[in-house]
Amino acid sequence: MHTLFMRRCLELAEKGRGKTGINPMVGAIIVRDGKVLSEGFHREFGKAHAECDLLEKNEQKISSNDILYVNLEPCCHTEKKTPPCTDRIIKSGIKHVVFGMCDPNPAVAGRGVEALRKAGIEVLGPVLEDECLRLNRGFVSLQKNHRPWITLKIARTVDGKIANDDRSMMKITSEKQNSWAHTFLRARHDAILVGVGTILTDNSRLTVRSPTPNPSPEGGGERMQPYRIILDSKLQIPLTATVISDEHVSRTIVICAPDADRQKKSEIESRGAVVMECLMKEETFDWSILWTMLLTSKVSFYGISSILVEGGPKTWERFRKAGMVDEEVTLLGA
Repeated sequence: MHTLFMRRCLELAEKGRGKTGINPMVGAIIVRDGKVLSEGFHREFGKAHAECDLLEKNEQKISSNDILYVNLEPCCHTEKKTPPCTDRIIKSGIKHVVFGMCDPNPAVAGRGVEALRKAGIEVLGPVLEDECLRLNRGFVSLQKNHRPWITLKIARTVDGKIANDDRSMMKITSEKQNSWAHTFLRARHDAILVGVGTILTDNSRLTVRSPTPNPSPEGGGERMQPYRIILDSKLQIPLTATVISDEHVSRTIVICAPDADRQKKSEIESRGAVVMECLMKEETFDWSILWTMLLTSKVSFYGISSILVEGGPKTWERFRKAGMVDEEVTLLGA
């Protein structure tokens, strides 16, 4: 039964995708006599963690046999305004906790489990560890590699072509492949990244269109689209480009060099897009500086923990050369 209830935690955690930023996606439930009593999840960066969200909503008096399930080890440290989840669990009277994976954050890393056990709580886990790690691979990468999880996606024909001979866009993948890519790649990353060459050639939208993004956790409206990151050192992006003129323009981040055209930078920003200046290093951006910018939360930007790199060839090569490809997906078309 532990695996069944842990999968429900993962389903709940998924509801926070796109809103938790550099924080993990976490779901939690209370089970009594084999039935789910209450559910909660981390809804948005800066809001209550899953365990606290769960316990705040629970209207039932805690029984000594109740079990709390959570896909990530409960935290034991104060994070800005968010108190330790272990304290809240101990105070609630819960006597049994099952967790999915250990927290890779050095401030927790086993200490959460230790704090609960010291308080006399029975703790079991990890349960479904591989699935829990997979869900939060971005958060794990931030803790261990200090950068987002990078998935590189390539679409090519069986004979190796990625475009027509004149470099114009070639229809390679089928509708079924496109639907899969939107559902399991675009919709499951915080951001989609391309070089400006892809925008110049394809005028890509870089949105999740098939299927429509899931409803937001709060109800009403759609889940936020992934951020769209354009590597464009010289600001070559046309002002007519879809990514800086459509209804999702606030989700567009253009990365340019400090000496890029100031007037054009201002024009792009006036449309609602974000332009970030990053120093260059050996004809490419300084990755350490870029990651710092993309991992720093501010105002309504909560940071990025996973990136889908979609192209083009020069961009693919830059990531490969830097050793920053965690996973590579190739879609073969006729």
